[in-house]
Amino acid sequence: MRHLSLFVALVIIFSCGQPEMKTYRADITSLNSSITGTNPSGTATLHIKGDSLTITVDVSELPPDMMHLQHYHGFLDGKDATCASLVQDTNNDGIVDLIETETVSGVTLVPFHDDPASLKIKHDTYPMADAQGNLSYKKSLLLSDLKKNLQETHNIAEPMFGRRVVYIHGISPADSLPESVQSLPDVPAHVTLPIACGELQFVK
Repeated sequence: MRHLSLFVALVIIFSCGQPEMKTYRADITSLNSSITGTNPSGTATLHIKGDSLTITVDVSELPPDMMHLQHYHGFLDGKDATCASLVQDTNNDGIVDLIETETVSGVTLVPFHDDPASLKIKHDTYPMADAQGNLSYKKSLLLSDLKKNLQETHNIAEPMFGRRVVYIHGISPADSLPESVQSLPDVPAHVTLPIACGELQFVK
């Protein structure tokens, strides 16, 4: 009996000492496929263990041989974000541009490049899709750094991952877009055009 009690105590101590683990996942589906001619699909996963956040993105059928901007978007007030659709095509040009996504998806918050915690959107280290249109990305960072910068930059106290959406952007500059497609100041529309999206959900 004494050995059993000791075993139970050790299990409790060991369990309490382990970092908390959480996982959020977004199933990525295509957007603006009439423009891209492709149907991207895949997953984006945020895995949290203690103060470590690991972001993983695996997507196929992207426009090939090019860098793709990818981020999670959301509302500053914590409202649930959802992926945009043609319903948000308010200028009726048949394309959902970055600005049109904001009514349901909020704003760009965290970039998925070599330094996500920096929150720097303009960057040259976003991942490249290979010749087959496959993209794989994995980056670990300190959750505390991300929280600190979200607080300082956007006055967001908690990341609220379950209320965010992941967007992948970008088509070849050789593909023409109508002038009605909006983008960020001084950034070409083909760079920011959303081509895939997924809503982050708590898994476990």
